[in-house]
Amino acid sequence: MKLNQLPIDKTWTLFLDRDGVINLHYPNDYVKTWDEFYFLEGVLDALKVLSIVFKRIIVVTNQQGVGKELMSKEDLQLIHDEMLREVRKYGGRIHAIYSATDLVEKDVKQLRKPSIGMALKAKKDFVEIDFSKSIIVGDSVNDMQFGRAAAMKTVFVGDKKKLNDSERAQVDFYCESLSEFANSLIH
Repeated sequence: MKLNQLPIDKTWTLFLDRDGVINLHYPNDYVKTWDEFYFLEGVLDALKVLSIVFKRIIVVTNQQGVGKELMSKEDLQLIHDEMLREVRKYGGRIHAIYSATDLVEKDVKQLRKPSIGMALKAKKDFVEIDFSKSIIVGDSVNDMQFGRAAAMKTVFVGDKKKLNDSERAQVDFYCESLSEFANSLIH
């Protein structure tokens, strides 16, 4: 099955990872200020298209940089506020952003992906979310495990060669980028 063969309508929810999907991901580092945040090519146009296709767009992002005290929750909120402002300016929309800011060993609420705590929070806030009518787009194995655990469709963006066979088994679809994902739904 191809992505454009999924029966997506306005009852579906799109979950997006942030770093590596929406913005530039810094390996072994974090986006700590708005000045370090760079939208990936085509993302703003993709979000405009995806806002028409999906009922809800939810960002779910692990942000351990807060737990490591490399940035504050206020810094993270400022980044997200600016990101939302830019998305709206280009005609797109994101309905909510959920961030897991605790260190891995302190994540007692199990918010960090691959746990589905952020998905459950989104469902509590938006009760009409049906995980069987949801897609997660991410660039990591954790994102794919998150999607599988919540019974969502999974879309891996990036180089699929970096996945081993057992990791590939958790991926329903591959795309080079969020832009390619959006284009594949409308063509």
